[in-house]
Amino acid sequence: MKSIWIIAKRELQSFFDSLIAYIMLILFLGFSGFFTWLYGTDIFLVNQASLQSFFNIAFWTLFFFIPAITMRMLAEEKKTGTIELLLTKAVSDRQVVLGKFLACFLLVAIALAFTLPYYITIANIGKVDHGAVWCGYLGLLLMSAAYISIGLFTSSITNNQIVAFLLAIFAGLFLHLIFNVLAGNFTGFLGQLFYTLSLSVHFDSLSRGVIDSRDIIYFVSIVIIGILLAELNLAKRNLTSR
Repeated sequence: MKSIWIIAKRELQSFFDSLIAYIMLILFLGFSGFFTWLYGTDIFLVNQASLQSFFNIAFWTLFFFIPAITMRMLAEEKKTGTIELLLTKAVSDRQVVLGKFLACFLLVAIALAFTLPYYITIANIGKVDHGAVWCGYLGLLLMSAAYISIGLFTSSITNNQIVAFLLAIFAGLFLHLIFNVLAGNFTGFLGQLFYTLSLSVHFDSLSRGVIDSRDIIYFVSIVIIGILLAELNLAKRNLTSR
């Protein structure tokens, strides 16, 4: 665990040293704040003490931001050769992947923590469903964890950051949108399968304040699969380099 935390702390520090963290925080807060309070189906237009507008826009902004922060995590280290130096130390492939996963997850958690004033403001101007708000934040964290694991996997299969970004977006599109569309066009077993695979279905359930074990299992499964695939790619590369 100590090795994982050391790697995570190093990566998190590199985010802030390279201004990536500041850029992400500013853009995320700018987009979410604008659409939550000022434009479209904002809180004042809906006229309800609810953060559903924020959850809807964060659902899409994180979809693009997370591949942008994960694309370099393994691809850049493989390209520069620093991954070999890292793996020669007393750390395993799994510890490297988990450390980088934790760094990205903490960065997203920090970004979401900066939106807590939205919650405080809403609670002061109307009667808010606190359970739905906290479930919405839980949904965003679980969704982010799923996309981080996918981003790490795509970053582990290429040396090119742009390719890793596009692959993560492409994979995310199926979970984010395409499976949901297919579920509406099929019936029977296929329709139910696509419905179950749709990330938006599970996120919507949580954002409405409903905690279902099936939703938790869905997100945790994606995280585990993504991390294991990234680890396997690193292990395969180590075997071929010997």
